[in-house]
Amino acid sequence: MREGPVRILYIDDDPILARLAQRALGRLGYEVLHAEEVERGREMLAEERFDAIVLDHFLKAGTGLSFLKELADAPDPVPVVYVTGSNDAQVAVEALKAGAADYVIKSVGDDFMPLLANALGQALENAELRRAKLKAEKEIRAAKERAEILLAEVNHRVGNSLALAAALIRLQMSSAPDGAVKEALSETQARITAIAGIHRRLYTSEDVRHVDMGAYLSTLLSELDASIKGDGRNIRLNRTLEPLHVPTDRAVSLGVIVTELVTNAFKYAYGETGGEVRVGFTRLDGENAVLFVEDDGIGWRGEGPVRGTGLGSKIISAMAGSLDTKLDYAARAIGTRAEMRVRVAEVPGAA
Repeated sequence: MREGPVRILYIDDDPILARLAQRALGRLGYEVLHAEEVERGREMLAEERFDAIVLDHFLKAGTGLSFLKELADAPDPVPVVYVTGSNDAQVAVEALKAGAADYVIKSVGDDFMPLLANALGQALENAELRRAKLKAEKEIRAAKERAEILLAEVNHRVGNSLALAAALIRLQMSSAPDGAVKEALSETQARITAIAGIHRRLYTSEDVRHVDMGAYLSTLLSELDASIKGDGRNIRLNRTLEPLHVPTDRAVSLGVIVTELVTNAFKYAYGETGGEVRVGFTRLDGENAVLFVEDDGIGWRGEGPVRGTGLGSKIISAMAGSLDTKLDYAARAIGTRAEMRVRVAEVPGAA
């Protein structure tokens, strides 16, 4: 709320007109202080607070345009109503270009003061709206920053909790006597690790809405590679990953799908002989990318009985459905290629 009367600085070398303005505007609740020259007006602005300025065009030391530009360039500019007795439209154009809030022509009749009062009212109202807008924008930025900090902390805590769950499963694996149980626990651990990786990436990212799938899948595949090789399988993992972004919720589904496909390829493609598994995430067009996992092993077309429990296939189908896409198996003379089309996001500033 404003405290005290609205204070106007009236800069004009005509003291009689200035006194008339003080009386007329004073009746409307304005407090008008007069400066006969720019230098005095500059001093008064430095010493006191004013809500608006009335600046005359013709002054003893020249015109008010240069001072108007100076006022407009101030850090917190005060609205200026520019006044002149000239009917030259060019003066009005130059004043508005220099930053005047409004322009009033002096007249010999009784309409000058009402016009000036109306211009001041509009200028003050617009200035108040600008201040309110700037305040609202500042509050929104502050709220956004607080929300991002809180969200980063949430992702940090979720990531740590999932990492703890994966560690507990790993301990359970080490004490499980049955091989099938160990394998099931290992697959569960890999799924949890895939989701935890999203949260780790989010709490270190400036953009929590999108995930760079190239960077995320690179980290995920390195973890899978280390885990599978720890089981003694002779598999080479090659990757072709572009820095394409997808919304965060879709990234979780993609991470789980890649985990299932790569785990299946490591387990079933080559048996005991070993070989290569290739993973790619590359752009197809402006809106879509292709995700693929392929090998040169025994081959699988997505038909017939599945190896294992079949849970992985159900998970892939469910995740693909949540992405509004499906997994296809390409026809190949040797090996398997599983692929799906994925919609990618346009992120400003992203490669």
